[in-house]
Amino acid sequence: MIERVRALIRNERGLTLAEILAAVAVIGIGLVGLAVVIPIASYGLQEGNQLSTATFLAEQRLEQVKNAVWQASAPTNDCIGVSANATAAPTVPYAGGDSCNGAAATTFPDEANVPGYTGYARNVRVTDCGVGAGCGLVVHSDMRLVTVTVTYRPLTAAGQTTTNKSAVVSLLVAKR
Repeated sequence: MIERVRALIRNERGLTLAEILAAVAVIGIGLVGLAVVIPIASYGLQEGNQLSTATFLAEQRLEQVKNAVWQASAPTNDCIGVSANATAAPTVPYAGGDSCNGAAATTFPDEANVPGYTGYARNVRVTDCGVGAGCGLVVHSDMRLVTVTVTYRPLTAAGQTTTNKSAVVSLLVAKR
């Protein structure tokens, strides 16, 4: 028995050509499978990055709206405004309504290109909750629904698509 073990240890023949070819075939199949997955994985990473950036930009604008002045106590001051329709940026009327620091203003204009973020567009729409059906279940003149939409063109596995995607974030704000 000991002689047999010593014979196996002293055997220095190495691998045969058939064993090497089989190993190369197995490794080759694995690498081809991996090469197919890499573009799909990079697409997924890019999509996640773009959606995270769009959500960040929407949240950033919501914070700016939350910090804008809309007060009921004298002097009344409204720097949030209301959108005239679904395609109009919010404005503050000067005559017959509240003003923003004494002037009429477009409070949060549409941005076709967000500064510092190429390929992203951002718009804000403000709905008065005291008009018509209100804002879903909320009907109160001291509440407004702020909706921020950030649009971007996503990357697909075949390149850039011709359709845009959007991240939409909404928030109710109250008069202070």
